[in-house]
Amino acid sequence: MTGDRHPAFFGYGSLVNRATHDYAPGEPARLAGWRRVWRHTRLRPWPYLSAEPAATEIDGLVAAVPRDDWALLDQREAAYLRHPLLHDHLTTTPGWADRVEIYAVDAAHGLPPNDQPILLSYLDTVVQGFLREFGEAGVAHFFATTTSWTAILDDRAAPHYTRHQKTSAAERRLTDDHVDVLGLTRRKA
Repeated sequence: MTGDRHPAFFGYGSLVNRATHDYAPGEPARLAGWRRVWRHTRLRPWPYLSAEPAATEIDGLVAAVPRDDWALLDQREAAYLRHPLLHDHLTTTPGWADRVEIYAVDAAHGLPPNDQPILLSYLDTVVQGFLREFGEAGVAHFFATTTSWTAILDDRAAPHYTRHQKTSAAERRLTDDHVDVLGLTRRKA
């Protein structure tokens, strides 16, 4: 891709974990003016991460969408709408990115918060991505800058999240430690 410019997305949840996709190149980045939040939707039985405008900053991954072909990514992110980002909201914008977009839950699909728990297999995948891109401090920043936490469904033995990743004992312990600090209730799958 040398010299080529491509549209890109800013991933702030499972898209930070490069093992869940093959979009490249990608670079860690920080986004100002947005926050990460757990959202319930009519399209999925469990809450997933979304982003919304707010006076805060979140870390994530900027990755290229080759040939401006958004179809596959839009299918993966079907509960979301794409929104253009201003380059000055990113701490750095890769030279190959001609524009950057972010996915956020479509209000038409949103539900009010309810008692459906967060999938631990999904959270493990997200944490693994943040650990690889930003280290343990980045994982702590992820937990600190994410709102609307709810109970956790421990589905590690039989993951419900279709893009779950195999995690090490240390990665699982890191997730568990942060969940415990937040005082979140755990439910067995």
